Amino acid sequence: MKFSVWPNSSRPWNEVKSLVTKLEQQGWDGIWYADHYMPNTDDGATVGGDFHECFTVLTALAAVTSTVRLGSLVAPTTVHHPAVLANRAATIDRVSSGRFVLGLGAGWQVNEHRAYGIELFDNKNRVDRFEEAIEIIARLLSEERVTFAGRHFSITDAPCEPKPVQSPLPLLVGTGGPRMLRLTARWASEWNTWGSPESAGAVLKKLEQACDSVGRDPASIHKTVQALVFLVEDDKKAEELRALMPADRAVIGNVGEMQDVVNRYREAGFDEVCVPDFTVGNTAEERSNTLARYFDEVAAPFR
Repeated sequence: MKFSVWPNSSRPWNEVKSLVTKLEQQGWDGIWYADHYMPNTDDGATVGGDFHECFTVLTALAAVTSTVRLGSLVAPTTVHHPAVLANRAATIDRVSSGRFVLGLGAGWQVNEHRAYGIELFDNKNRVDRFEEAIEIIARLLSEERVTFAGRHFSITDAPCEPKPVQSPLPLLVGTGGPRMLRLTARWASEWNTWGSPESAGAVLKKLEQACDSVGRDPASIHKTVQALVFLVEDDKKAEELRALMPADRAVIGNVGEMQDVVNRYREAGFDEVCVPDFTVGNTAEERSNTLARYFDEVAAPFR
């Protein structure tokens, strides 16, 4: 089982650099970073606050690390042209000596699309656009020249040089919808979802069905999952948190209970657990200490 961390985009660069350096020394497997420009809001309202740009941060981390995998979680194809994403990914893979994963999604966050004047499209057109984009990206990263004529994107005899170190460079898709799962089964080497072992495991079953529909072995896809993590020893506090947090997006408990959660993820068929740092401490020191404890006491038996 692999274990990775997802730093919040609001964290200062120096904190992220320091944290990731410590995580790499400790033995964590990967770092994921969100591709958004502001926090999400339920009503689509624009909000301010620091939110660092995904690919800039990942490039900087590539230059100051040597072993952890680095990936976007995930880049919306509503925002980025596929040729830009492919060339960006190939370059970061070179900078990192073959440690980059390009995480992709169809786009969903209303407030950033509205604020920046980027069309979000309806569900069908959004997935149509994603389908064209992921094919273009996959081909640019592996073929010498690519020509593609679609409704959303057209490219002609297009290069992407230098090619990435990895062949193929891993494409991850974050999704749970039926059509997107079929596209994952066709084009991606990795997949990501949110949820508890039970809720995420139910979506994993749908991915396996999508793989069957396109003749893909589900075991050939690396499956990652994350939930909000609350590592607490106090039973009363744990119960209070369970009453407040969504059961399908949070895992709460002491070390033994967290080990049980990881085991259930493993039994469901997941290969990697990602720990967002959103709920593991109120300060940089608290977050660093909790993540170190999680790795040493929760993750260690599964490695």
